Amino acid sequence: MTDFRSDFPIYKKHPNLVYLDSTATTLKPYVVVESLKRYYTDYSANVFRGIYKISEKATLEYESAREKVAGFISAKRSEEIIFTRNTTESLNLIAYALGRKVVSAGDEVVVSILEHHSNFVPWQMLSFEAGADFKVVETDKTGKLPENWSEIITNKTKIVALTLVSNVIGVLNSVQNIIKQIRAINPKTIVVVDAAQAMLSSLIDVGKLDCDFLAFSGHKTFGPTGIGVLYGRYDLLKEAYPFMFGGEMIRSVEIEKSQFQDPPFKFEAGTPAIAEAIALGSAIDYINSISVAKISDYVSELSKYCFSCLKQEFGDDIEVLGPQSADERKGIFSFKFYEFHPHDVAGILDSFNIAVRAGHHCAMPLHKYLGYTATVRASFQIYNNKHDVDRLIFGLKEVKKKLL
Repeated sequence: MTDFRSDFPIYKKHPNLVYLDSTATTLKPYVVVESLKRYYTDYSANVFRGIYKISEKATLEYESAREKVAGFISAKRSEEIIFTRNTTESLNLIAYALGRKVVSAGDEVVVSILEHHSNFVPWQMLSFEAGADFKVVETDKTGKLPENWSEIITNKTKIVALTLVSNVIGVLNSVQNIIKQIRAINPKTIVVVDAAQAMLSSLIDVGKLDCDFLAFSGHKTFGPTGIGVLYGRYDLLKEAYPFMFGGEMIRSVEIEKSQFQDPPFKFEAGTPAIAEAIALGSAIDYINSISVAKISDYVSELSKYCFSCLKQEFGDDIEVLGPQSADERKGIFSFKFYEFHPHDVAGILDSFNIAVRAGHHCAMPLHKYLGYTATVRASFQIYNNKHDVDRLIFGLKEVKKKLL
């Protein structure tokens, strides 16, 4: 396996860190940290507003980042890329700006049981407010969505919101096939895709996927916190209401009325996260220098090793949620270890510098559906290696000694 660890500065400060919480947020490579630093030291100015050199430089870099994002997901035009704070804001933006315009009483809004709360609750609230039918599609016990959607989608279905990769079980859903069925049954249905966990798992082409909207976060893609992306079909963005009102999204303001800019500026009121957007562009450069395919293959190989070690060492005493094959998951392992409380497991692991997540991972409906209140989650990225897996196994043995 290639050693990417040296690309990430946090290991200089914490050389013994076993970081297994990349599903929550990825670590940041030097190129991203340096990109943030360059903005603040070399050309720290607001965008669009200044006619002086460093403001023009900031604007150029900010819009270059938008173009990089568009290219990364094969959007037709950069104007289809809106910068937000995170995936959550992107999804809420669509629910507010377009959902409230198209969903009425008697309509249907469809989500899956796999969804993160940010792709569940906005649609739930929208349905309740509008008097629409909120339909939740269940999976099989391995977390796989149904193959056939002919009895799920109807002529009343206005919005379908689905995740590409579950943040709990790591399954890569066949969303492209599902969208194809949706289009055949009801071409007017708006399809929203949560790709927060998918950007480093498979190369995304929004045209081939045929989604109407797609959301992801910079901080789960080697980028900084505070920057998210919403891709939207331009015609639908033109139709949607503004999300917030203020500076830069305005074309003109008069006492009697206001007129708004075209997308994307229509949805980017106020001073944006300039440094963070530029640094996200640097993160995309870093990803492209390796390739999504190589990143995915690396994590898959590590996942196979982890799954084999967990089962070999603990057998039935560890319950791994989802498919019982590492080939069907994207570097994410949520599990129950004996009858130990997940918080106790995570606390003991932390005493050995092993960072994992414990809880319901902002997916309470899925945990309840699968019969769990909480789980421990370990997730991998390119800065991890087999030694990290070995340390996890060691740590779990120590948990067993202390709690059993």
